[in-house]
Amino acid sequence: MNTFFQTLIVGLRLGSIYALVALGYTMVYGIIRLINFAHGDFIMVGGYTMIFTVPVALRLGLPAWVAVLAAVVVCSLVGIGTELIAYRPVRKKGTNMTALITAIAMSLFLENLAQAIPSIGPNPKVASQIFKAGGIHIGSVTMEYTTIITLVLSAVVMLILYAFTQKTRLGRAMRCVSEDKAAATLMGINVNSTILLTFGIGSGLAAVAALMYMAQYPKVYTTMGSLLGLKAFVSAVLGGIGIVPGAVLGGIVIGLVESFTTTYISSSMADTFVFLILIVVLIIKPAGIMGKNVGEKV
Repeated sequence: MNTFFQTLIVGLRLGSIYALVALGYTMVYGIIRLINFAHGDFIMVGGYTMIFTVPVALRLGLPAWVAVLAAVVVCSLVGIGTELIAYRPVRKKGTNMTALITAIAMSLFLENLAQAIPSIGPNPKVASQIFKAGGIHIGSVTMEYTTIITLVLSAVVMLILYAFTQKTRLGRAMRCVSEDKAAATLMGINVNSTILLTFGIGSGLAAVAALMYMAQYPKVYTTMGSLLGLKAFVSAVLGGIGIVPGAVLGGIVIGLVESFTTTYISSSMADTFVFLILIVVLIIKPAGIMGKNVGEKV
């Protein structure tokens, strides 16, 4: 029974990280229907930013996690720059397929660019401890402080994003652009600015995800966002891509599946089960758990 509860805690921790990443996918897809495969590499950008800024924060007498503020700014700028330089020209002249290929190309570009920077290079770098060690002991089961913070942070971010998209003027503008760009333009909404804002917010979330990932696995490397991004994408599809609560639900489910598969079946089969879920969902309910199938107008 103790093994079960410890596995459950690990699954919730993993799922919360996937949920944070999936929220970034959902933000972008919900607006411009683009699967931003470079989003996982924004996590890598945030991780390396914190590698260099955490020592600065500690020298200033600040907690290590304060470095995430610099990472949020850097990731947001990278995300906005990617939209302006790569995605916007393709959106104007290309198709959905060319946009998808561009996203994959940007992912590879960011990874190889990071390896070419002398201060980064291809070798992994060890991260400093982000949060205080220790946790809460319930019998023989231990819930680390990092796990608690990850769970709470994922829930808070989801609630803030949901409230932002539903209650604020900018959030309503995002939903209008998502529904109909032409109609949004006629209503006086600046579509390009709204898309830029979406990329900025989604990329900033990647920095928060990098913070929680580094708190659990204190190592940063140039390809760290590849598999993490793919699993988060599966989470977004499972919950209903484009739906904020769905991204969190999908992330939690994927985290639990991976954790229980590792404990009770085999660690080598964990990724297999994760991607098997993607195939099953696409066959049975392509819109995801919280998504709705909408007929296409012809």
